Amino acid sequence: MDLASTKNRWIAKIRSFFSRLNWKNILLFFGFFILAFIFWLMLFFQRDIEATYKIPLKYTNIPDDVVFDAVLPDDIEIRVADKGSEIFRYTFTLKDSIEINIAKYKEERINNLQGTELMQLIRKKLSQSTNLKAYYPINISLVTSKLQKKELKVVFDGVIATSRSNLVADSATFLPGTVIAYGSQSQLAEISSAVTEYTLFNNLKATSQLKVKIMPVSGVKFIPDEVELYIPVLEYTERKFEVPVTARNVPDNIDVKFFPSQTEVSFSVTLEEYKKIAPEDFEVELDYKKFFKNEDGRVDLELSASPSPIRNVKLSPSSVEFLLESR
Repeated sequence: MDLASTKNRWIAKIRSFFSRLNWKNILLFFGFFILAFIFWLMLFFQRDIEATYKIPLKYTNIPDDVVFDAVLPDDIEIRVADKGSEIFRYTFTLKDSIEINIAKYKEERINNLQGTELMQLIRKKLSQSTNLKAYYPINISLVTSKLQKKELKVVFDGVIATSRSNLVADSATFLPGTVIAYGSQSQLAEISSAVTEYTLFNNLKATSQLKVKIMPVSGVKFIPDEVELYIPVLEYTERKFEVPVTARNVPDNIDVKFFPSQTEVSFSVTLEEYKKIAPEDFEVELDYKKFFKNEDGRVDLELSASPSPIRNVKLSPSSVEFLLESR
């Protein structure tokens, strides 16, 4: 039996099943069900109901140079009683946080938020008809200790990678370059810099200014705790020159010959600087006093002069053989 005939057979069975249903009774049943739900909802809205909710707490205007002696709660749990309509409304409205202005209570010399002060904050979220039965915690400690501060240099931890035709043109810098760390004297003594969270910046194609967070340290507060990293990125192209290998500090009675006598210098340079670079800007001048005693007759090459704008310099070959001859 093929797939098409099987599908048609099942469609026929489904149609036959629904055609035998008494739709009048089904619709009547759902009509009574909806009416019953509406009556139940009306009774619920008129009844006195108790319910428990958690309201988030938001702490604002906290001085930078203090730390709380006790852990601040993230929310407060309340039990309320009111008509069902209000209880139903609280399901949606009590998700907004209660704001606790720390600076205000410090000015008023209130170190414990409890009793009338705490109840007033809760009551702002409730209707006048609502009975506040209980709440927890009943006390929020606002006691703080003064912290010492230390200015720290920001250090990047991560990787900066550009696209193939681009390179980082200069050192990346932070804005701001320093942050203030607040903590105890012993904690600050162990910190010499503000290290960022490990961050990977990939495939950068242009100069960028990106946000990066400071790695948290237990018991220490950084202000600011997020800085911007300025990364200068330019488009580069590759260029090559043949540069002769020479030697300096050679005695007058000695001739030095290199094999090969020149090396290929390849490097990356910005399009703006491309035409300004010439072979004469490069030198591979080796110090005779440093290599003439090499037993294997080879010396590693290095540039003794090169233009400052170039990047990713490579020498090929990177070492040559030498031969010393008496004149």
